[in-house]
Amino acid sequence: MSRYDSSSRSGLSTWDVLLIVFIVLKLIGVINWGWGWVLAPLWIPVLLVVIGFLVSLIFD
Repeated sequence: MSRYDSSSRSGLSTWDVLLIVFIVLKLIGVINWGWGWVLAPLWIPVLLVVIGFLVSLIFD
């Protein structure tokens, strides 16, 4: 059996695709958002994990 089984994921996630699309649209001038919103696919998942961690600490 191979060290890497076929069930492992590879490729881009939805967040990765959104990040690339937003950056490209910002750079070519299609959207006029601030960079904070363009980079939201980077910080929103982190924020969700932190919120989940805090909720688990509070209700544990």
